[in-house]
Amino acid sequence: MISSIADMMGAKLARFPHMIYRVRGPIGFADLFCMMKLNRPDLKDVPYAPYIPGRLAHGADIFNAIKTRDIILFHPYESFQPVIEFLQTAAHDPDVLAIKMTLYRTGTNSPIVQALLDAREQGKAVSVLVELKARFDEENNIGWARALERAGAHVVFGVMGLKVHAKLCLVVRKEKSGIVRYAHMSTGNYNAVTSKIYTDIGLFTANEEISSDVSHLFNVLTGYSQYKAYHHLLVAPGGIKTGIISHIEQEIIRQAEYGDGKIIFKLNALQDDEIIRTLYRASQEGVKIHLQVRGICCLRPGIEGISDNITVTTIVGRFLEHARIYYFHKGGDPLVLVGSSDLMPRNLKRRIETLFPILDTGIRDEIISTILPVHLHDTIKTRVLRADGSYSRVDRGEGEPFQAQEWLIENRGIWNRNLMKSEVGP
Repeated sequence: MISSIADMMGAKLARFPHMIYRVRGPIGFADLFCMMKLNRPDLKDVPYAPYIPGRLAHGADIFNAIKTRDIILFHPYESFQPVIEFLQTAAHDPDVLAIKMTLYRTGTNSPIVQALLDAREQGKAVSVLVELKARFDEENNIGWARALERAGAHVVFGVMGLKVHAKLCLVVRKEKSGIVRYAHMSTGNYNAVTSKIYTDIGLFTANEEISSDVSHLFNVLTGYSQYKAYHHLLVAPGGIKTGIISHIEQEIIRQAEYGDGKIIFKLNALQDDEIIRTLYRASQEGVKIHLQVRGICCLRPGIEGISDNITVTTIVGRFLEHARIYYFHKGGDPLVLVGSSDLMPRNLKRRIETLFPILDTGIRDEIISTILPVHLHDTIKTRVLRADGSYSRVDRGEGEPFQAQEWLIENRGIWNRNLMKSEVGP
């Protein structure tokens, strides 16, 4: 380390020179995990137990719960265990005929893959699309693909020229009323480890049109069907970019007629030039736009006459912000899209990605009234992007400091509890 940098760090961190250690070569950051073994709870995040909605509690009839109403899970504030149990239940349920799934990053010792192997042992038809080009997970994915093939699963190794990044699972079940399809769609990977440190939204649904869309997409990916129009899904390449631009333009029209255009995006990266230009045009027409972008953002907010009506923030906290949410006001009948895709050329042109609408109005309203505002009102971990490309802290003024992730930990599951209250009435 250069001496001037060491001196600067010592001054900034108020540390004495003898507390700075120099080592030969680069530091292996993995070695720093040993520091977690130190008995210093005052230096560590306070542990907590993720919330599990009552209808998904262990032993509950998960298929009946999903068929009754769509269910949202917001990880890591809510447990990933119901997703695992969904697959484990499907694997051993005699009425389940088939399971279809995409796997991108599953990690080692994956309970998700084990459930798929169990399903094959039980005679279920299992189709799995394993993305071999998942960076840093290539070895894991090759190993799981071989294990699934040996078990008799239909394994597809991606799509030529594209990376499959969509997070989808479909369970096909024979019931008294006929064949029912249950879908799980998510912004994040089917990974029990990262689900504890990445914020992601998952949705269970038995909606016939959504599950039909998911089924058709699997048929396209596995080579059993050609592309046709989807009822609700936006699918990249092609569909997501076209859909997002179309919805932005509708807000521009709405703003011109009624003056109530509004857009909120929460995503990991914004880089697509055509979408950025459309957002600039929306800003110039008066549409109010708030973008919360965790990583790279090629849009510049606050430029007079170009992006006056655009605010860009980012949160860097205890958890990695990974969920993608796209909100369009639509004159008071809002559209909320959730899914795997950021707005980058690689996502929109070179990957299979999906965005799905939140059709359950109760869940949609909880995202709009609770999940999004909590993130947008953070004053501790939020940084604001300025017109010159620099980031600065939020001006707290005289208000109370507010940290979104801590609030979500303390109030974890409140959105599902609110939904339960709305079902039983006052």
